[in-house]
Amino acid sequence: MSTRIRLFLAILLLTFASSSFAQDEHAYTEGAVVAISYIKIKPGMFDAYMSYLQSTYKQIMEEQKKAGLVLNYGIYSAQARSPSDPDLYLTITYKNWATFDGLTAKSDAIQSKIWGSLAKSDAAAIDREKMRDVLGGEVVQELILK
Repeated sequence: MSTRIRLFLAILLLTFASSSFAQDEHAYTEGAVVAISYIKIKPGMFDAYMSYLQSTYKQIMEEQKKAGLVLNYGIYSAQARSPSDPDLYLTITYKNWATFDGLTAKSDAIQSKIWGSLAKSDAAAIDREKMRDVLGGEVVQELILK
C-alpha cells in the first residue's frame, strides 16, 4: 500500500473518530459546587447560634463573596426526624471544583482579618461546640441539563 493511500486512510479514520466524539456529548453541563454542613443545635442554644451566624459567620461569608471565593451561602432550618438528625443546614456555593485549589490559604487570610488571628479563630470554633454539633456534611455539584 502506498504512502498516499495510508495517509488518506489515516485522515479518513481521524475524521470519523472526531465526528463520533462530537456526537457523544453529555446531556448536561457541570454547574456550581455546594458544600453542605449538617448541624444539630444543642437544646436552648438556637438563638445564641443564630446570633453567631448573623454576626461573625455572615461577615466571613460576605468577605469571601467579595474576594470571589464563594458565590453564595445559605442557612436552612429543618424539622429533625430523629434525635440524631440535623436541624440546621449550612450551604456554601462555589463556582466549580477549581475554586478549592488554594482555598485554605485564601480563607485563612479572611479568618485572620475578622478574628485577629488564626489562633483566635480556632478558639472561637471550639466555643461554637458549646452551641452545636456538626453531624457531617457533603459536597455536591449541580448538573445543568442542556
